[in-house]
Amino acid sequence: MSDDNKPDVPKLTTSTRDRAVMRSQLEGWLPTQLPADAEPVITHFEAPESNGMSSETILLDVDWAEGGERTSHQLVMRLAPAEDSFPVFDTYDLTKQFHTMRLIGEYTDIPVPEVLWDEPDSAALGAPFFIMGRIDGIVPPDVMPYPFGSWITEATDEERDLLTRSSVEVLAKLRAIPDPETTFSLLANPSTGDSPLRQHVAASRAWLDWSTAGEGSPLLERAFQWLDDNWPDESPTIVSWGDARIGNTMYRDFEPVAVLDWEMAALAPAEVDLAWFIFLHRFFDDLTVSFGMEGMPDFIRRDKVEALYTEFTGYTPKDMDWYLMYAATRHGIVFTRTTRRAVHFGEAEMPEDPDDVIMHRATIEAMMAGTYWT
Repeated sequence: MSDDNKPDVPKLTTSTRDRAVMRSQLEGWLPTQLPADAEPVITHFEAPESNGMSSETILLDVDWAEGGERTSHQLVMRLAPAEDSFPVFDTYDLTKQFHTMRLIGEYTDIPVPEVLWDEPDSAALGAPFFIMGRIDGIVPPDVMPYPFGSWITEATDEERDLLTRSSVEVLAKLRAIPDPETTFSLLANPSTGDSPLRQHVAASRAWLDWSTAGEGSPLLERAFQWLDDNWPDESPTIVSWGDARIGNTMYRDFEPVAVLDWEMAALAPAEVDLAWFIFLHRFFDDLTVSFGMEGMPDFIRRDKVEALYTEFTGYTPKDMDWYLMYAATRHGIVFTRTTRRAVHFGEAEMPEDPDDVIMHRATIEAMMAGTYWT
């Protein structure tokens, strides 16, 4: 741990691609998407240091001719992970993500970037990708987590309340999408015959098996058994963002201007997103407190988030203990995979107990015992 009482964060390998080659390949692809006289030129090509591990993000500035004059366009490219990058997800369907964002923009006023081009063929850049418009804003950091000190901790109580309220309103707007199982049929998996929630949990189990190469996790297996034994009365199905958290949102004046990362989108009860939204903050807050810092116990509070959702929609979330347990379990799968990824690249060593990679294992155990939220 460093002198300022914050955990050391290792550098994680996020890409194994040659950026110069990628830029050259993209310059050859862009003319195929524009009029013959557009003559596009990439003037800026940057991979941010905050690039995620589930996909690769490239920031682009591209000039091209339109209407008799040259115009400049600020864009973002999302590129599927290379096979040798030890990806976090077992499947990565960028075309589905592209069309999910397109439909979200069509059926709601949730601020999503304009999606421009989808390229499912790997021939152009060696992997599928899509390109969307770029929006200016600020994002709560994950590294270091925002409760350790950030523009969130420096904000006033009123500003943080506005951020919470406006963020929950995004989740509420998903509930207004009509006939979600038809409108967003691309997210459905009707062949199983199971309910959307059963499908969601089954997909998470499969993700765990894949993430650990079949070795499993005793703790997470017990958590899945707890979920089975305490199955809730299923709530109505809506469109689920999937990775619903403030770290996937760009803000301006503490209100969302871009809702990002729809790679985990699915059909599911609203409580799936609400629980993920609540738990991911609680995880960061618990981590902050464990390092002797104050934390942010009054930010994104469970009771307040649930009350706001009811205020916006008229629907009162149900069985939230179950859904929060599910959120904690899914987040545990993230750690089982990212740790193995770090081991693969020589950035970490695998502990003797595989459950030690789950930073919130004590939380999961307390949730199963019914003591965590008390």
